Amino acid sequence: MNKSRDSYFDNAKFLLIFLVVFGHILRSFIHDNNFMLYLYKFIYTFHMPAFILVSGYFAKGFKRAGYVKKLAVKLIIPYLIFQSIYSVFYYIIQDESMTNMNPIDPQWSLWFLVSLFFWNILLYPFSKLSKQWALFVSCGIAVLIGYLDFVSSTLSLSRTFVFLPMFLVGFYLNKHHFDLLRSKRGKQIALGVLAAVFVICWGVDFDYSWLFGSKPYSSFGDVTLASGLSRISWYVLAFAATFSFLALVPQKRYFFTKWGTRTFYVYLLHGFIIKTLRQVGLEDGLTDYQNLVILLLLTAALTSILSSNFVKTVAQPFIELRMTGLLQLVRGNSKNAYLK
Repeated sequence: MNKSRDSYFDNAKFLLIFLVVFGHILRSFIHDNNFMLYLYKFIYTFHMPAFILVSGYFAKGFKRAGYVKKLAVKLIIPYLIFQSIYSVFYYIIQDESMTNMNPIDPQWSLWFLVSLFFWNILLYPFSKLSKQWALFVSCGIAVLIGYLDFVSSTLSLSRTFVFLPMFLVGFYLNKHHFDLLRSKRGKQIALGVLAAVFVICWGVDFDYSWLFGSKPYSSFGDVTLASGLSRISWYVLAFAATFSFLALVPQKRYFFTKWGTRTFYVYLLHGFIIKTLRQVGLEDGLTDYQNLVILLLLTAALTSILSSNFVKTVAQPFIELRMTGLLQLVRGNSKNAYLK
């Protein structure tokens, strides 16, 4: 493993991708189990905002020559590849018509790739503003965008603007800020905040789809001034939970730390397994919160397997458009054959 890497961020990314997979597994149980619903809301309050914030933190080199081209290769080409694969996959397991395939309407979790590309591009105009104005303008746009019905999942525009403030906050943070979060006092506050957020998710009745940031306000009922205020309230909740989560991420290297370098693989591939499990009726045999341990173990298994060297070797040509894993395997076999 590269010694220059910060184990803290690799740990954070692994824990977050674990929550992404776990949240998608939980989705099958939230309609019949209130505890699962509250837990689902709690996770969705911060897991993607935190992922996006960390992504913003690592976007500081956006002005380097060739950055946009490299970004397009890393994000847009894999998006187009997996958009096609997922469309065929849904056609097979859900009997969806191939005519529904729309290259600019991201399949399921692929929205993140499109939005991540746009967030990086938006750094060019927003970086010309002061930090305060950039955050104020981005939050203002995010609140106002909800009043526009035509801004939805197409090109992931709604999510791009709704989560833009999280990306910008991450971009403006430095290592010192994370050190402050991880202080003893910071961790104590974080535990209290996360407990309060869970209580809010338990006690306040709201549509969980609100947390996705993918729909206009009209999708949730009458559109009023309160709609915009609700989004502002969500920002307060999401930022509080996000920073609290980041305060509790361990700094040392653990057995799962290296898996934090392969979250892209887990993110792109886990959907095939989750969708298949939903199709075969995963929830039929697991109906109460006592089975939460089984779901956690299933999540751990999926996350670790999709982070493995074998999966990286097989999937790398489609995800990174490289074949280093296969080449190393071939060279290793050739060397072993020569030694024999």
